[in-house]
Amino acid sequence: MKLLIVEDEERMAGLLRKGLTEEGHLATCASDGVEGLALAKAHEFDVIILDVMMPRLSGYEMAKRLRADRVPTPILMLTARDSVPDIVRGLDLGADDYLTKPFSFDELLARLRAVKRRALLAQDVDLRVADVVLDPASREVLRGEERVFLTRTEYDLLERLMYRAGKVVSRRSLIESVWGFDREIEENTLDAFMHLLRNKIDSPGRTKLIHTVRGVGYMIRSAGHA
Repeated sequence: MKLLIVEDEERMAGLLRKGLTEEGHLATCASDGVEGLALAKAHEFDVIILDVMMPRLSGYEMAKRLRADRVPTPILMLTARDSVPDIVRGLDLGADDYLTKPFSFDELLARLRAVKRRALLAQDVDLRVADVVLDPASREVLRGEERVFLTRTEYDLLERLMYRAGKVVSRRSLIESVWGFDREIEENTLDAFMHLLRNKIDSPGRTKLIHTVRGVGYMIRSAGHA
């Protein structure tokens, strides 16, 4: 999963990021609610891990603003307060689940999986563009009646394009969402993976769906989608 950790305690944020990265997730950290809000609105994440008590902008206020701006990313709220009114307040403001500090790392992983699973069930799971169908739950991709076998990176690129079907996805957005914010990825690396993806999705004899927008990025659209 692509995770945003919004936590002002540097040690806690570092431990969460290290543990989640070791589990194979992409984890980005924000040190307060203002930074977290900007990242959450500018980029796509699978789940936001959000501390309640932070300077500048509390977790409660950040959750409230995200939902007011119709950002649907699931929120797992971390709180040192285990009183029922505080928990209810967080859930009412848009959090999807909560964990009370201190918590076990295994429980955090289980809660993250559950929050992501519920989010997938709540939406139309299959993404479709023309005769390409992508199932985020099983990570299966079909073009027509044929299954397309993609590597993890190829799949992640296609998923990001299909979530924004008909719209240009910038090169920087693709790099950050697939490889993370803190890795130095050359732009020709992106081009190389897009070439591999195109060879599988837009194989010879099929209608071209993936398009390059020179100097900006890439997009996927059906033939009738201008």
